[in-house]
Amino acid sequence: MPINKKALTRYLAYDRCLRNTGAKYTWQRLLDEANKALLEEGLEGIGKTQFYADMKYMELSEWKAPIEKYKDGRTVYFKYSDSAYSINNQPLNETEAKQLKSALQVLSRFKGIPQFEFINEIIPAIESKLGLVSLEREVISFENNLDYEGSKFITPLFNAIVNKRSLTVEYQDFKNLLPYIILFHPYYLKQYNNRWFVFGYNEFTKNEYWNMALDRITTIEESKTKYIDTEVDWEDYFYDLIGVTKKYDDELQTITLWFSPEQAPYVITKPIHATQKKITNNEYGLEISIKVIPNYELEKLILSFGETVKVLSPQSFQKTILSRLYKSTLIY
Repeated sequence: MPINKKALTRYLAYDRCLRNTGAKYTWQRLLDEANKALLEEGLEGIGKTQFYADMKYMELSEWKAPIEKYKDGRTVYFKYSDSAYSINNQPLNETEAKQLKSALQVLSRFKGIPQFEFINEIIPAIESKLGLVSLEREVISFENNLDYEGSKFITPLFNAIVNKRSLTVEYQDFKNLLPYIILFHPYYLKQYNNRWFVFGYNEFTKNEYWNMALDRITTIEESKTKYIDTEVDWEDYFYDLIGVTKKYDDELQTITLWFSPEQAPYVITKPIHATQKKITNNEYGLEISIKVIPNYELEKLILSFGETVKVLSPQSFQKTILSRLYKSTLIY
């Protein structure tokens, strides 16, 4: 049976005391230590009755804790009869092993992501030390592009942001035949649609919102130029956006959309933006509004719904989508 946090906190406190051969613990002192540990975790304390129930559980559970009582004069003390024993040394039961295997499988999906480089080392170590083996089959899947060209730049860019280091970046976008050099001060990494982008200050263009797709970066080298920091709140910067594209003169707009009755449940259960509000929902379809800055990514999202969506307002954005749909028909 899984042990809840409060109980585990108590058992670990008892365990720490009972294996300490340099001190003597009465029931009261053990109870005090358990309550102290609970208080540190912001949990409610226990009394004498619960303490003795805990002792019984540790002795009779899978732990089979060798708790011994002994007298010194008239005082009764508690200790482990085996000084090398600890509940932390006990093998995992079947349920715990399966849960840990599943957790390791989830962690393995983060390989190559900044701060998770250690996973390549700890997973084999944990499996070896605890006698775990890989699951017979995958039980969970994440959307991840393992062959993404820009993956190798995630870690150096992340480290440069954290340590406030300027960079010399060789970059080749899709519009230029040859790569060019940028003196770059990185601020923020963002993933969208299985691609990674880095935002920062381009010293040559004096643009602090400059962004680059990692798969278009050729090389990165640390620069000796003093790092120029920013006060931009990037979570707030992206709140009004779908995707990563934002221009200086773009304005926030309320966009009203209609979805067919068949599409409506999907849009309700998976909103297309955090600002989504339902206007009507009946047998004729779903009408919603979102408050965003129109951009290329929003256009692609709307077009991905095909014939199940219609832009109701504003008229300018409606014309943009209609124009793209018209151009699409011309290639057939």
